[in-house]
Formats: sequence, structure tokens, C-alpha cells
Amino acid sequence: MNGLSTSIWRGLPQAGLAAIIAIGLAMLAPDQGYYLNILMQASTYAIAVVGLVVVLGYCGQISIAQAAFFGIGAYGVAIGTVDYGLNFFVAMLIAVGVSGVFGLILGLGSLRLGGHYLAMVSISFQQILTLVLTNWIEFTHGPDGIRNIPRPRFFGLSLQGGNAFLALCLVAMVLVALFAWRLKATKLGRAMQAVRDNDLAAATSGIDVFGTKVIAFGISAVLGAIGGGLFAGGFGYISPDQFSFAESIVLLTMALLGGVQSPFGALIGTMLLIILPETLRFLKQVYLAVYGAAVILIMVFLPDGLWGFIDDRIRRNARAITLPAPKLPLLSQTGQMGTEKVLEVADLAKHFGGLKAVDGVSFAVRRGSVHALIGPNGSGKSTFINVVTGLYVATAGKISFAGQDITTLSPHQRNRRGLARTFQNIRVFRGMTVLENVMIGAERDGNDVANAPAEVLTRALAALDFVDMRADAHRMVGELSYGHQRYVEIARALAGSPDLLLLDEPAAGLNMTEKVELGNLLKRLKGHGLTILIVDHDMNLVEQVADHITVLNFGRRIADGAPGDVLRHPDVIAAYLGEPRHEVA
Repeated sequence: MNGLSTSIWRGLPQAGLAAIIAIGLAMLAPDQGYYLNILMQASTYAIAVVGLVVVLGYCGQISIAQAAFFGIGAYGVAIGTVDYGLNFFVAMLIAVGVSGVFGLILGLGSLRLGGHYLAMVSISFQQILTLVLTNWIEFTHGPDGIRNIPRPRFFGLSLQGGNAFLALCLVAMVLVALFAWRLKATKLGRAMQAVRDNDLAAATSGIDVFGTKVIAFGISAVLGAIGGGLFAGGFGYISPDQFSFAESIVLLTMALLGGVQSPFGALIGTMLLIILPETLRFLKQVYLAVYGAAVILIMVFLPDGLWGFIDDRIRRNARAITLPAPKLPLLSQTGQMGTEKVLEVADLAKHFGGLKAVDGVSFAVRRGSVHALIGPNGSGKSTFINVVTGLYVATAGKISFAGQDITTLSPHQRNRRGLARTFQNIRVFRGMTVLENVMIGAERDGNDVANAPAEVLTRALAALDFVDMRADAHRMVGELSYGHQRYVEIARALAGSPDLLLLDEPAAGLNMTEKVELGNLLKRLKGHGLTILIVDHDMNLVEQVADHITVLNFGRRIADGAPGDVLRHPDVIAAYLGEPRHEVA
């Protein structure tokens, strides 16, 4: 969280200037009447929509219960001030806390649920809250709602007037938007985006996927409650129908219309959906049809929302980063294979029912070596890698890393110990730039630069320099060729300064030129002493870089030793190579 705190402090001058502008605009608004109410609604709704940006846009978790958190904030303020005589801000603080707890509880559902199942849970939560607000008459006042909700005083300044309270709402909206904007560029924000794009790659990059999801739900609920509390004070009256499932859909539409991956998109979408219908009223009977058509056209032709279109144009015109970056730490060392066992597996097994994908495999990877794991298709190689990195739970056996038992650790805990990997089917974070992808690796807890934002940036640039991809730093990773995406994945792993790098079929899908380049890259890594466990079918590549080879067949180890001895082993020839190898490159 240190990166988030630093980012917030750096954003204070911007927040102060924006707050002053917001207060000035509020003073120009009418003190009462219809247009004041429109602005009040837009500003309070926008705060709740920014909460959706965090949970849906950043973290990719579908929540259709934002109106419920909005309602908790509103009812917390209303009940606290009207029924219990609490100070407005004290009541709001309590409401925000309660909403945050419910948000965390809803986030706990993401442990085993995702996609439409998680959406169904959030809808159920929304419906339950609506029923409680309607039927718990003794506490919520039931369908009649709560009237005469007072507005607060702020440091002796009365906010009873319409412009004054609107100024409070606008300042809160600006601060929340700036918070969310700064959040996106922090370690936590990048972790959320990584989880959104590929949770498996996020976990093996050191990110606590489940914890990140829960935090996102909590932040979203808190922001929703802030908006709801201000809404209650602004209008002085609330009732259950204002916080129904239909309102959650409205809030979701606002986020999608403006651009769900940016708080500025949330502001645009909110203002558009609330203010645009009013500006089109001069069209009389057809204004709703025109308004609906405009919304549909935007959603169809701008799938990333209005701000997504703007942001894409800004990014395309971004200049190359010329910031000098020191070389990767591994480049300061010389390759030398030692006797220390970095990774050791003993009788490792993984069974899927009656299928024994990995069956009692034992071997060790020595520090500074390139250890190859080969075998025919279906021999259990990828399953073995997944068990070692924690994506699969071992059925039996023990895994030791740097002398410590990691058999029961989660994937992100293993990565934080210094175990990094790439995937056979490339897993990059497609909604992020090349540089942001590599920064995820540099922020691995346990890394020497993990909590220093400036050093994380230079470490990521150093990793891109190593794979000769700095020129693509600002490109979205999904725009790159398959081979270059593979290099981004390798750079992401290297940026974390791992003790062991596991490469699962790194040559898969590459053309001959790219395979030659990959071979040269692996030779450079070997020359600097990085310990590597490589799985690949390309025997030319394996022979070029391997110091030691282990062969699997039907989940069992059939050979283990020096390349020359292994590749001439009769069982290996029969099971995999098909012909004897007399010479090893």
C-alpha cells in the first residue's frame, strides 16, 4: 500500500486545484430549484459510478449491486441524523463502514464464484436490501421513506444552502475521481488490472488474486456509500424505490457509456445520462427516442466508452520513454553452475481421478544450471510445472525451494519466494501496456524494488532493454505479434529478479527466426547464471542450452542426467526421439 499512499500525496496539489474549481462552479449554480437538483443528482451518482470503475473496470468483477451500497449510505445518514440525532459526518462515517463491510462480504463470494454466477449473487444482495428497506418499517420507516434529513455544518460553515451543499458534493466527486485515477497507476491498481485480464498469470506474478478482488469490492462499496450519504443530504428525503435493482442497472450503464476503465469516463457517462435527457426536452415527444438512439450508437461504435476512445488517441501519441535505467541485477553476475539445489521434488504426484498425470517424480535443479524437462505429448510436463508453481495441488510428494518446503503454498506465495514462470499458451495482461505488464513482475513482494515506485519503473525498463522492447513500452500488449508477446512474458518474469525461472514451451508458436532469437536470449541468461527449468519439444533449442535433462513418459521419470547420456538412453529414444543422438550441440 506504500505506492498508493505516495501516489495520493503526489496528487494533493491537483486535488486542491480541482476542488477550488468545483466550488467556483457550484457558486454559479442556482441556489434552489430543478437544475440544482439535476446537478446534485449527477454529482452524487458519479461518486457511486466511480466505485463501479474500481470493481468492474479495474478488477473485472461483475457487480450489479451498486445501488444497494448507495442505499446503505443514504439510509445510514438518514437514520443516524433523523432518528438518533447524530452529526451528519459521523452518521456518514458509520454508513460507509457498514457498506464497506458488506462490500468485503460480497467480495468473499469471488473466492469460488466468477462471471455470471458472481453477478447473480450481487443481484440477490441488491434484491435482499430492497426488501429489507421496504419491510423493516420500525428501522427504515418502510415504503414511506425518511423525510427532513438535515444538511451539515462544516468547520462552522453552514451547508444548508443549495449552492453550498452542491459545492460539497462536487468537491467529493472530484476527490473521489482523482483517488481512483491515482489508484490505477499504483501497485494495487495494476494488481487489480492484472486480475481482470488474467488471474492465473496474476497469481504466478506474485499477486494475491482473492485478496485483490475483496479489496476492490470494499473500495467500490465505500464509494457507493459516500455518494448515497451525500444524496440523502442533498434531497432531504429518501425511500426504498430510489435504490432498487433498476437503479443499479442505471449506474452500470453510466459506467459503460463513459468508459468503465477510467473515473473520467464515469463522470462523462453520469453527466450524459442525467443531463442529456434534460437538454433534449425541447424535442418534446421524441426526445426520449433521440436520447435512447444516441446511447445505443455510442455503445455499439465505442465499446470502450467515450473516454476509452479519447484515451486511445492519447496513448497512440505518447512519446517514447528516454529515462535511463540501470541494467538488470542478474547482468552483474557470471554464470557458474553450483552444487546447491534450488528446486527439489521428491515423489511428486498429481492424479486426476484414475489418471496419474504425474506419478512419483523426483529430481533436483542446481543453482546456475539450465535444466530441461522433456517428453512426448501427454507425458505430464505441463502438469508438473503447474504443480510446482501451485496452480495444481499435489496429490502426494514434496516440493522444496531454496531449502524450504513450499508444497502447500499458494501460487503468489511461491512467486514471492523467487519462483517465476511463463506459460505454454501466452498469458499477458492484454488490457495493459507493455510497460505496465513488466512492472507487475518488478513489483513482486520480496523483490528489492517492490515498494519503491521509481525503482519499479526503472527495473521494468531494464527488463525491456534486455529483451530489446523498450520502443514498444507504451503499446497495448495485445497489439504485438505472438513472438513479441512471448518476450513481454519473459521480461515480466525477469523484472522480479527470480531465483528460478520456469519456461513452459517458450518456443511454441514461434517461427524459425524467432526461435533463433529465443535461443540467443536463453544463452545470455545462462551466461549470467540465472537458474532455468525449461520445458520444450524443440530438441535443437534444448541441446543448445541444457546442462541437465530429465525425461518424463506417462507421468513417470524415465531418464535423468547429462544431455549426452540422456539423449542416447534407449528408453528415451523409444519413447520420444525416435532415433539415436550421437552428438549434442
